[in-house]
Amino acid sequence: MKIALLGATGSIGLQTLDVVRNTLQTAEIVALTGYSSIQKLAEIANEFEPKMVCVADSAAAMRLKPFLKKPCEILTGADGLNACAAESTADIVVNALVGRVGLLPTLAAINAGKDVALANKETLVTAGQLIMELAGEKNVRIIPIDSEHSAIWQCLQGNENNKVEKIILTASGGPFRTWEKGKIATATANDALRHPSWSMGAKITIDSATLMNKGLELIEAMWLFGGTSYQILIHPQSIIHSMVQYSDGSVMAQLGLPDMRLPILYALSAPKRVKTNYPRLDFLTCGNLTFEEPDAERFPCLSLAQYAAKTGGTLPAVMNTINEWAVSRFLQEKIGFYDISELISHAFSAYTVKPLHSANDIIEAEQWAMEFVIK
Repeated sequence: MKIALLGATGSIGLQTLDVVRNTLQTAEIVALTGYSSIQKLAEIANEFEPKMVCVADSAAAMRLKPFLKKPCEILTGADGLNACAAESTADIVVNALVGRVGLLPTLAAINAGKDVALANKETLVTAGQLIMELAGEKNVRIIPIDSEHSAIWQCLQGNENNKVEKIILTASGGPFRTWEKGKIATATANDALRHPSWSMGAKITIDSATLMNKGLELIEAMWLFGGTSYQILIHPQSIIHSMVQYSDGSVMAQLGLPDMRLPILYALSAPKRVKTNYPRLDFLTCGNLTFEEPDAERFPCLSLAQYAAKTGGTLPAVMNTINEWAVSRFLQEKIGFYDISELISHAFSAYTVKPLHSANDIIEAEQWAMEFVIK
């Protein structure tokens, strides 16, 4: 297997490399992309010896080149990302990019006939209709990496002819699950980054704290799996990663310790189960498995995302853009926790939703959203 890895220096990228290094040792990394972690990207490139590497710009390329032990093609910018995604020898593209930047490389990979193992949820949130239609035309697979979507995918296998009654997405509840609203309002970025279960990048961790992450995953699931009946449950132990209820009332669940290497490995090896030495779930020590309804009053981002999912069109792109901007401001301690949801809510009131026909519609929606937040 030959892999093009987009976002190699981020959390999912590094764990993908760990999977290749220690479990899928016959796999080959043929393309790598990184943004600002030049030293780390050089270390990765020296270990895996890809054909091409992409960085943000020419200045980053100049900084990278002296660190490389073996020559390889160094690309830059959006064109470089797209070239890595479409690399001719790659069998599969792992999109571990964060944010809106993940969309165009996904389209490039699909157009090149590559299967895409997708961790970049914003791609399906903003352009799910375009992505799934194009994937169908090109006869390529969009394979989920998110633990929740991987869980659903696993529960659906072998049940192609059975009617699904409901898909149940689980959420840890984040670091503020037990906090009162007044206390949440004063939360700092450092408070929000203390996730109780998962080790993730900063942006995804803040989205988990606001429950926006679960709203984004809802939209993503609707494009991946279809259907109209979804339920979101808070599951603090993060052991059951999601469930599928069938028409006879039976429920299938996928369980495991919170370790992103498992869904990454399955995305790259399915339907085969590859032996690992990862820690095992022990039912005698894991404690009780509990569930709660999400609290829309304390976590309004979830309701906003559910509204965007129902409305469709270009509204999810607007929501995603404003959320990215607001999260970055919150991480810089320039706005408060609830300013994130308030900005999105105000944008919804001001924006006229349009149908989604092409990537240009998404670009226009994102431009409107950026003008809205900076004016």
